[in-house]
Amino acid sequence: MNNVTPASSWTDVEWSTFKTWISGVLKETTVTVTFMKKDGTERVMKCTLDPMLLPPTVVNENRKPKATPENSIAVYDVEAMGWRSFVVKSVKQVQFAIG
Repeated sequence: MNNVTPASSWTDVEWSTFKTWISGVLKETTVTVTFMKKDGTERVMKCTLDPMLLPPTVVNENRKPKATPENSIAVYDVEAMGWRSFVVKSVKQVQFAIG
């Protein structure tokens, strides 16, 4: 199991690099992300962006896609079986297995 713990002292460039990195890992595997919710509570979420694990996309031409803020990542919560998001700078720890 690999662990990554972001530092609150990171620069905006480092957070941007982290966002790109974690997005790439999410596309390959399930990741356990620990982050602080907007209400100040800690949340641990098992999530992914792996196309093999995502539910089928339902096309509704009348519905506009939701916009995800630039500082957030939209992910599929594999335990709640639904789409969620988290603010990148609120991440406390990332855990994932390779292979």
